Amino acid sequence: MKRIRRIITLGPKSLNKSFLILIRNKVDLLRLNMSHLNIKELKKNILFIKKHCSIPICIDTEGAQIRTKIVREKILKKGQEIKISFSKKDLSLYPNNVQEQLKINDILNVGFDNLFIKIKSKNVRKNFLIAKTISGGKVENNKGVHLLKRKIKLNYLTDKDIKAIEVGKKLKINYYALSFTNTLQDVINFNKMLKNKFKIFKIETSKAVKNFSQLIKAGDNFLIDRGDLSKDISLEKTPIIQRKIFQIKKKSKLNKEIYIATNLLESMISNNSPTRGEINDIYSNLEMGANGLVLAAETAIGKNPYSSIQYINKMIKIFIKEKKN
Repeated sequence: MKRIRRIITLGPKSLNKSFLILIRNKVDLLRLNMSHLNIKELKKNILFIKKHCSIPICIDTEGAQIRTKIVREKILKKGQEIKISFSKKDLSLYPNNVQEQLKINDILNVGFDNLFIKIKSKNVRKNFLIAKTISGGKVENNKGVHLLKRKIKLNYLTDKDIKAIEVGKKLKINYYALSFTNTLQDVINFNKMLKNKFKIFKIETSKAVKNFSQLIKAGDNFLIDRGDLSKDISLEKTPIIQRKIFQIKKKSKLNKEIYIATNLLESMISNNSPTRGEINDIYSNLEMGANGLVLAAETAIGKNPYSSIQYINKMIKIFIKEKKN
């Protein structure tokens, strides 16, 4: 049986000396999420981690996703208007070329709070949009945005991603993840940019799922990010799609790895122990053939990052023992 990788995301609750010392031999890869870091922070964090532990670091790119930029979070009620512009007092969208591509009647699904907003008018000359909420919710900084029913042109890497990769190469980082992998060309380009590096291609869009039979031939390691994927294909279809991806891998007979992320131990962000449903989900993922498990918010911002790692390790040991019997 292949070793099952344990991947965790570092953040405010875990980026400290005592935690890094504590998790030695308990984790296989440390993820730094560029969606929540600037280049200066990335360099500082890499040097800090390397000083206190020898666990490999993975730079996880922003990739081709729309994100919110707002100075202060806002609570929006149903039917409320909001201005989208490049002014600091308004909501803006990132990357910068997104706003010009949006059209009247486009619907945006913002974050994970069921906030839907509809574009009502567009001022091309002054480059701002007026939108109205279809359902209320919270607008926070740096949250993912999904455009419903159509796609717009986004580069497979942001300018910040390219700078992050340059920093990674200088600091001898050997692991990289491509967020929002969509096409075979994305995989080819990322492979070319990072020759002889360990690359993870994240499956989190309907387009990636559609192209997976091609992607698996060109890439070696894949991560099913069930959070963003569930927004693009619908929550109810996520378990079906996850199983289809594993079926494609099995049918291909290719020796590739697939990892699972999102909500593995979501309740432990605030609670001391997981739910029965979460434990069952973890075991089901391993039975399905997962080669690795990824903790995100649980270890980045959760109250129990170390306990979350302990539970993941416990479940992996139980699974391996059961398979041997």
